[in-house]
Amino acid sequence: MSNNTIDPISLEIAWNGLKSIADECFITLMRSAFSTNVKERHDHSTAIADANGRLIVQAEMALPIHLASMTGLMRYILDRYAGDISPGDVFIANDPHVAGGTHLPDINMAMPVFDGEKLVGFVANIIHHADVGGAAVGSMSGGLDEIYKEGLRIPIMRLYSKGKLNDDLMRMLLLNMRLPEERRGDLNAQISACKLGVRRVEEMIELHGSDTLSLIFDEIVDRTEIRIRKAIATLPDGEYQFTDYMDDDGAGTEDIKIQLRIEKRGDRILFDFEGTDPQVPGNFNMTLNATQSALCFSLKALLDPGVPNNDGIFRAIELKAPEGSFVNCQHPAAVAMRANSCQRVVDCVFGALAQQIPDKVIAAANGANTSAVFAGMDPRTGRQYVYLETLGGGMGARATHDGKDGVQVNITNTSNLPVEAIELEYPLRVEEYSLIEDTGGAGRYRGGMGIRRIIRPVDHECEFNGVGERFRHKPWGLFGGQDGEAGKFYLRSDSGEITPLSSKASRVRLRADAVAVLETPGAGGYGDPALRSAEDLQRDIESGKFTEDYIRKHYPQRA
Repeated sequence: MSNNTIDPISLEIAWNGLKSIADECFITLMRSAFSTNVKERHDHSTAIADANGRLIVQAEMALPIHLASMTGLMRYILDRYAGDISPGDVFIANDPHVAGGTHLPDINMAMPVFDGEKLVGFVANIIHHADVGGAAVGSMSGGLDEIYKEGLRIPIMRLYSKGKLNDDLMRMLLLNMRLPEERRGDLNAQISACKLGVRRVEEMIELHGSDTLSLIFDEIVDRTEIRIRKAIATLPDGEYQFTDYMDDDGAGTEDIKIQLRIEKRGDRILFDFEGTDPQVPGNFNMTLNATQSALCFSLKALLDPGVPNNDGIFRAIELKAPEGSFVNCQHPAAVAMRANSCQRVVDCVFGALAQQIPDKVIAAANGANTSAVFAGMDPRTGRQYVYLETLGGGMGARATHDGKDGVQVNITNTSNLPVEAIELEYPLRVEEYSLIEDTGGAGRYRGGMGIRRIIRPVDHECEFNGVGERFRHKPWGLFGGQDGEAGKFYLRSDSGEITPLSSKASRVRLRADAVAVLETPGAGGYGDPALRSAEDLQRDIESGKFTEDYIRKHYPQRA
């Protein structure tokens, strides 16, 4: 290789080497973490950035919602510590308002990579911790109305300085989080993944040299930008608009409007959120980088699913969002449930572009990260436990296929927590885990189905916190497709008594003689239901996913 050009074969080899490093760090986190939220559900991400803080590569299995969080972390590190970064440093942060995060449970770490005295880049990762303190167990309850109630706020700080642990900082962190031993295990997993990534990048430096590796970083980002701009250019020029609504913020504000205007000219695209409602008291607000992550995912999903996740996508997007709005909130706005709001931003992009690329968009999906937190004292051990999960639901129908049933959609990429893992780790019994019949919206292609999970505490009383969206505003259909069904929470006692719960249920006491029933939303259908084939309708009935009554009601050809 010359000093100023990279031949395509060498570039491809180096690019795949970097991806392998990010993936290896991801697997290391998954296998060494203590919490089920990481080792089973994979709610974490890993990445490599260059010396300027540009995101170069994100692990293949990582979460799109973490994309801008790690970029934000890099920006704040370089602003705060420029010229004062050394080998062996490990930086930690989580705060959305002063450290580039998107919500407090996502703790970011980054470790610099050096070639001698030259800073070459960073290895970074994020884990969603099952609890980071605050007013509610799990740090994810609805209704919290300021960032101070949501957990411990960590600005950019040095957890390790030149290889030496800041023990005072570690003790302070653990003192303010529930389940400190689990937190320590997850934090140590993050540290180990950082150190592994640094060693692997140093091996690449030995192979290529740091100057050449920096050129490779430039090429990766530049080519990504060129590629996504070419994809943008395939869209018809024009202005497109869509408006959607969040159900509520859990603190008294209902029907929160997200208004999007897309302006596309050539290979340029502008996302303008003028007209979106102001930030709200409840914790569904979005920082600007959370909104940016949602937009990056949307463009990639619609135009070029294979394009890498890196800074090149950011450079291709223009974003206007009024300060203090729901999609660009300001301190001290609460943001814990921002993933639900990101899902609605994705729906807005899909809705705005549906007429232009009808073969690529999907109808509205379950539109939520329906979250559940169960917490209490384990009667078997006398120790506190916190079980956190976000549940999937229906995926929107497409131009050629039905929507998928019971899946995570759009910006999240987490797995479910298997029943066996729940019952092994926690004093809980899963009495039902199923798809909910008749929840997918009717259409030429029907929407995906929601999930029902029924959970009982065993030999003790526990606390339940649940947060759902698309519980009032149903997932909409496209081109004649009908809406999917909404979600709901309720308690059911052994005597059969039903107690409906709010979609932002907080601090609900659940006894051993009752169960919590969690039902997630379905998804919208695509196309006129009258065009659904007789074979597909018969398959719907035989599968048990839809009843005869539902089929007769929604499909005139079977009436």
